Amino acid sequence: MTGGFVAWLFSLVDHTVAADLPTKVPGDLPYYQQRVPQDRGNILIVLTSETIMGDTGKRTGYEHTELSRAYYVFTVNGFEVDIASPLGGEPSAIIDDEDMGALDYAFLNDAEAMAKARNTLPLESVAGENYEAIFFVGGKGTMWDFPDNPDIHRLVRHFADQDKVVGAVCHGPAALVNVELDNGEAFLAGKPVTGFTNEEELFLIPDAAGVFPFLLEDRLRERGAKVSVGMPYLENIAVSERLVTGQNPWSVYAAAEEMVTQLGYSPVYRDATRIENSIDVLGQYYLLGKVGAREAVDGLVAQEKAFDRNLIVMHSIVAGMQWRIKSALELLVLAQHAKKVTAG
Repeated sequence: MTGGFVAWLFSLVDHTVAADLPTKVPGDLPYYQQRVPQDRGNILIVLTSETIMGDTGKRTGYEHTELSRAYYVFTVNGFEVDIASPLGGEPSAIIDDEDMGALDYAFLNDAEAMAKARNTLPLESVAGENYEAIFFVGGKGTMWDFPDNPDIHRLVRHFADQDKVVGAVCHGPAALVNVELDNGEAFLAGKPVTGFTNEEELFLIPDAAGVFPFLLEDRLRERGAKVSVGMPYLENIAVSERLVTGQNPWSVYAAAEEMVTQLGYSPVYRDATRIENSIDVLGQYYLLGKVGAREAVDGLVAQEKAFDRNLIVMHSIVAGMQWRIKSALELLVLAQHAKKVTAG
């Protein structure tokens, strides 16, 4: 029985990968082909310089997909992007092959983008006056070198004083937790904010409270933020005037495009990715149940829109590990239906 179940579960995983995906360059992508002239000012993206997770000896750094997706949203929408880090130079990149899409591979094949990522500006040399917005990319390393960095504090205070846009995603909001304004008030006090949640953190790293200097969700609350907690591993952003934060890596596109909106422009149209379409299906499941999710799958198929059923399988496994057996089984049945209707 167990062996049969495992075989069935394995059969639901989509093992096909577009052969040309790793060779994509920006010019291949319809989204990039719509880019507008870069005359709307500059945006600064900040990456962590940390390479090791505290005392664990485990490698860490910034999340590549959080950089690549924000980078192209900003550049396609007419902004010049600079990339900085606390120490400058080449930070450590974490690349998750299972979450890589066309834009993420295109970044790796983009000589200009990679030159910026491998030769980041040291934060001490960066003047806030040169930028319209600042965006803090996540990655577990941020939990060590972002919170008390004096140059991050200087820049965030500048952006707050000048009413400029601040954005962050996943662990990136760690940059904001200890910032105090000139009047001594916490930058985050009273603001809607989100970031990688306790539930997401502790599921992946059960002893996270002992590994990290703090849990991000807890620290956000301690600083007086109005913390928005969405469904684990699904898109969620928190928006207030001049501050945009995203809960996890699946929230990057929405956060970056909201920043573009706050900068006064309508974001260039972008077809949703396979992952985003799957996130929509899962959102329908948690909102409307198995019938709503099945209708969402059928709707995507009817519109010939791609989606990634592996994400549905992953959420089923997570539900099972959390002893939410009904959800685990319903999501597996949903994945089976998705396989059937796509004949994959």
